[in-house]
Amino acid sequence: MKQESSAPDGWRERKRRETLQRIAETGLKLFVENGYEATTLEAIAAASGISARTFFYYFKSKEDILLAWQQGMPEAVRAAILAEAPDQRPVHLVRNAFLKLAVHFSSEHAVAIDRIVRSTEQLRASNQAKFLSMEKAVFEALSEHWPQARRRRALQVVAMACVGAMRLSVDAWADEGGQKPLASFIRQIFSALEDEL
Repeated sequence: MKQESSAPDGWRERKRRETLQRIAETGLKLFVENGYEATTLEAIAAASGISARTFFYYFKSKEDILLAWQQGMPEAVRAAILAEAPDQRPVHLVRNAFLKLAVHFSSEHAVAIDRIVRSTEQLRASNQAKFLSMEKAVFEALSEHWPQARRRRALQVVAMACVGAMRLSVDAWADEGGQKPLASFIRQIFSALEDEL
């Protein structure tokens, strides 16, 4: 009896996730094709096959579509760092985790979205918040590998420097239109960071 009553809830949740994903993908596609500023909420709703009112059930604004695209990044970074063996220097461990994540940044779509995110002051501010969340995730993961209180401040500096290096890598990769793999920029910028350290 309990299974019967939970089945509609499971179906509703699946439909909600599918609709959310469809709206987000449609919005991103329209941002890439027409530009962020030129894309209206009404156009996203129409192309998604929903009403403008329904759009607001899923997203508060166009910006939320971009935020949804980036939302899982801090947790993915944290998981990648925790998956690395702690028998390496913290900077190397974070670099290696970023290199493994870099395969998700291999499409023209990702380059176009990155350019959109950097196109307005408001979106740049949201992007900054994403990097602050990544920095926190890196620090927390490093602290799990090395929980000694005496290392906390140094690990915080490592997290800040590594996320900064990753940010420069993504910017350089996007500026070159994704012509070379993101991993090559990560290696180059982390190498420069280590040379200076």
